[in-house]
Amino acid sequence: MRLDLNATLIFSDDVEPAKDKIKECLEESNRDLLKRGVPEDVEDGGANVRAHSIEKENLHLHIISDRYVRAHDALLRLKKQLNQELGPEFHVGVRDVDIEDYIIELELERLPKREEDLKLPFVERLEFEDDMCSMSLSSLSEERLAKNYVDRIINRLREKIEAQYYEGKEEKWELLFKSEKKDMVWREDPTEVMDDRGWIKRGPTKGKWFYRPEAAKILKTLERIAVEEVLKPLGFEEVIESMMVPFDVWIDTGHMEGIPNEAYYVAEPSTRNPDEWAEIIDEIKITKEVPLEKLDEMTDTPKAGICYAQCPVIYWSLRNETISDDSLPLLLYEDTVPSTRYESGGRHGIERVDEFHRVEPVYIGTKEQLTKLKDSLIERYTYVFDEILDIEWRMAKVEPFYLQQAGGEREEEEADLGTIDFEAYLPYRGSREDSEWLEFGNLSIFRKYTESFNIKGQTEKLLSGCTGIGIERWATAFLAQKGIDAEKWPEGFREHFGDMPKGIELL
Repeated sequence: MRLDLNATLIFSDDVEPAKDKIKECLEESNRDLLKRGVPEDVEDGGANVRAHSIEKENLHLHIISDRYVRAHDALLRLKKQLNQELGPEFHVGVRDVDIEDYIIELELERLPKREEDLKLPFVERLEFEDDMCSMSLSSLSEERLAKNYVDRIINRLREKIEAQYYEGKEEKWELLFKSEKKDMVWREDPTEVMDDRGWIKRGPTKGKWFYRPEAAKILKTLERIAVEEVLKPLGFEEVIESMMVPFDVWIDTGHMEGIPNEAYYVAEPSTRNPDEWAEIIDEIKITKEVPLEKLDEMTDTPKAGICYAQCPVIYWSLRNETISDDSLPLLLYEDTVPSTRYESGGRHGIERVDEFHRVEPVYIGTKEQLTKLKDSLIERYTYVFDEILDIEWRMAKVEPFYLQQAGGEREEEEADLGTIDFEAYLPYRGSREDSEWLEFGNLSIFRKYTESFNIKGQTEKLLSGCTGIGIERWATAFLAQKGIDAEKWPEGFREHFGDMPKGIELL
């Protein structure tokens, strides 16, 4: 990697009287300051001021560097050093930094398939030749340099190139367990049948459902089974959180860069003063319609989104905290906040919706504690799926393509971590061999979130994880195999369910 930077340090006053001192400082920096961080076995590494010139209060610098000391880092080091050297004697200091041009040449593992798709913020020009990329950056302020924008731009370029090679590839999938085949008593789509019977009704907005008493009791029974038969026996305790998630939390979890196209956003009123809303209120009363353009003027730019999954806010609640050994493993769950995810395309059943209901268990502990917990969770899930729901299901270790790009598991020991999916056969979709099974739950253990939120243990480093329980998906997996005739349901489920509600008779 070669970094070529032309920049100007703008001082508070004329620095021509200090030209000798500046020259001396830059020469000394080339020998020492700009070499700090270079491995001992690397010769001529680091950054070097190749040329400089002074014009009144402006000090022009041409800096060449390698990856060990980035040119922009060298510039910031020089700013600090010159302030210390010139301030006491010449009473001047750097008041601004101007980046004139910044060209970075870096080696790539492979060239992009489509250069036109590689547009990036702050990148003015990209050129590719052989295995090299030349990148010209612009609009980089001192603050942006200090916040490490340059390395993130380089990393993002590599990610986008790798993504072009993984388009269309399936996730890694390894079967771990498959239950015995069950006799399918039903082969209809439960959503369509419940809709026809009036148990459910399409919601007033896209991708939402209204669950009438019969369907509501099925969902609430499954939720209670998840809590009472899986979580409570293992010691999980309930928490309650807000449904609104600020962007900084999603940035820490990675959701903001991973799913911005799927999130629902929250726009707050710009004022609560009713007098300022009078015009909109009058128009609504007269037209019986909402004046959307005027409403847009009276709401702020979103700074938060509606819950995508409950775990980010649980991690946020523990940011920068140290958990005592006596509280480990920490076992929490949340089931009051619905999840919202924008689903494009046509109409779908209750298994794929914009708003759905989840029980979200989160666990934090040592690796030994969480790998033991994983086995216990799988044992409890197996009991529920086999003995209570009596469904045909399987379990697979998965690794999404975006993790494959990142190199997958970082160490051999990471094989105990990662994600397991639970999948159920849906007879109405076709044969077991040729149809797509429904992923109706998962179980994950990660390093990422305790690191992102700086959650520490009293004596050991901590991992975290979650095992999302989507109630609508549990319902689809169960009803697709067992039907909606309560008398034909497995005895274990009927014991939890009780009597079918009377429901609503509509004329």
